[in-house]
Amino acid sequence: MSTREADRTPAAPPAMRIDKLLWFLHFTRNRVMARKLAEKGHVRLNGRRIERGHVKVRQSDILTIPQGREVHVVRILLLPERRSNLALAQSCYEILQTGN
Repeated sequence: MSTREADRTPAAPPAMRIDKLLWFLHFTRNRVMARKLAEKGHVRLNGRRIERGHVKVRQSDILTIPQGREVHVVRILLLPERRSNLALAQSCYEILQTGN
């Protein structure tokens, strides 16, 4: 493939593993807990049940996440580059619904 052909191929939209994203956004205390949450099938991505920690999440995807006795439905606005403070993490998603 020439360099011109490589320049013309569209870049895939950025994506992140769901376990890493759940940890970065402070839905779990660590990445192992995030992986287990995803593997047990408790998390939904765009309405589909997730059973693997390596499933890719993209910007504008909708996640359904249980947390304690509540269930959060959020839309991903930005994929964070690293785990940071809670306020910055919360700016990366929009809460669509919270309830039991």
